[in-house]
Amino acid sequence: MFPLSLSNLIPPAVSFALALLLTPLVRMLARRWGFVAKPKTDRWHKNSTAMMGGVAIWLAVAGTYLLLVPHSPQRWVVVGAACFLFLVGLVDDWLHIKPYQKLIGQVIGAAIVVNYGLALPWTRSLPVNMVITIFWLIGITNAINLLDNMDGLATGVAAIASCFLTVNFVSVNQPTEAVMMAVFTAALLGFLVYNSHPASIFMGDSGSMFIGFFLASAALVNVSGGRSRSLASVLAVPILVLFIPIFDTTFVTILRKVSGRAASQGGRDHTSHRLVALGMSERRAVLMLYGLAALSGFLATTVRQMKFDVSLALIAGFTVGLTLLGVYLAGVKGYDEEEQVRAARDKPLFAFLVDLSYKRRIFEVLLDVFLIVLAYWSAYAIKFEPFSDSPAWKLFLRTLPVLVVVRLAAFLFFGVYRGIWRYTGMDDLVVFAKAVAGGSLGSMLIILFKFRFQGFSRVVFVIDALVMLMLLAGSRVAFRFFRRVLPATNSGKGRRVLIYGAGDAGELLLRELLNNIAN
Repeated sequence: MFPLSLSNLIPPAVSFALALLLTPLVRMLARRWGFVAKPKTDRWHKNSTAMMGGVAIWLAVAGTYLLLVPHSPQRWVVVGAACFLFLVGLVDDWLHIKPYQKLIGQVIGAAIVVNYGLALPWTRSLPVNMVITIFWLIGITNAINLLDNMDGLATGVAAIASCFLTVNFVSVNQPTEAVMMAVFTAALLGFLVYNSHPASIFMGDSGSMFIGFFLASAALVNVSGGRSRSLASVLAVPILVLFIPIFDTTFVTILRKVSGRAASQGGRDHTSHRLVALGMSERRAVLMLYGLAALSGFLATTVRQMKFDVSLALIAGFTVGLTLLGVYLAGVKGYDEEEQVRAARDKPLFAFLVDLSYKRRIFEVLLDVFLIVLAYWSAYAIKFEPFSDSPAWKLFLRTLPVLVVVRLAAFLFFGVYRGIWRYTGMDDLVVFAKAVAGGSLGSMLIILFKFRFQGFSRVVFVIDALVMLMLLAGSRVAFRFFRRVLPATNSGKGRRVLIYGAGDAGELLLRELLNNIAN
């Protein structure tokens, strides 16, 4: 186990103190030398703010590592390549180089890491793993850069990710790597004191590229150097620890492509901006994303100890939840899109994507296929042990296609796809219950005639029906849940209304008015 000794606590404490002391100094010099971010229409901040905060983070991490953390070839690769990316970002902050020039710098840094043997072991082919790793390093670096769109957001999420990477290093008995990550986490927390809302200094590209590349390459050490080689940890831990930057980048890229904008173009259309557009305060929006980052990091630490199919189910459920949140937030305007949309209407790709976006039933059907598989798997996992070579699981694999087809047919027959999610009510829940019951009865009849029901457990189908109903109803009421939890958009231009009278009619009218405030 990781020894909690004074020698292991001193480096993070020094790193935190350095960041705490150096950041005000860097801020003063940045203002004196004119390195200041001025407000722009496509940027969030409203006041001129000092840049170059990445210099303080870099000095705290690199200085503490050189003096207090034991060195090794792998750790030198992580720190050295991240320092190279820091220099690339520093040049961009100073000279504003072009995107392709930054990309060349990122490719060089990724090549250094891969050349020294760090790679994501996701396939059996070393060349394929090397290519995937280069994309990983560049992708995460730019994801952190894109996430740096609101006071304290990128710094805090990176600190949370770094903290969970530290825990993962401890769990696989890599204490020195854990100290290295603790030093990195402490430097971020020290900088966050000045970067949280209202921020007095921004990290700049020097900070975001250093942080992103450090996290991405440290995750490679975690999955390639530890003693735990479970498939779940190798595949899931790097992604889960950095899930929020990945989610935000994917979300913004898709929506910008749909609206005909370049993915690299700045804008106030990130997840955080849309949460604020709903009515959240900036601080609350950032804290919510902190919470999601912590949840995904906690999931990354727990899947190591679970069987692969259980881990996959948990990860898939978490992903579906965030996807539903993304679909809900996609309907919130984070910036003035009308001009962009009009300019892009003649593009064939844009027309195709817009046409596809209206076909929400395709998304519903694909989601239901996943939920049907998840419910059926859950029933077998509850009744028997998680996936194994037992006869019960062989029957699961043989009957799964039957269940998917029959359930989809039942959903179609009973009218599951006729409703609109944000108006889901008790009548819809009754429809869902009928559809689930009908699908279960139909599946059991087909299995009875085809397999004589030999070897099957009736309890499995009862559990499957109950789980299926919960998943189906839960996915449909997700939008209503989001509307309750997240504040509704209110422009303040509405007209005051008096409802004269009480009773059911008055309550229904009030509910209808409240449900349509944001529309």
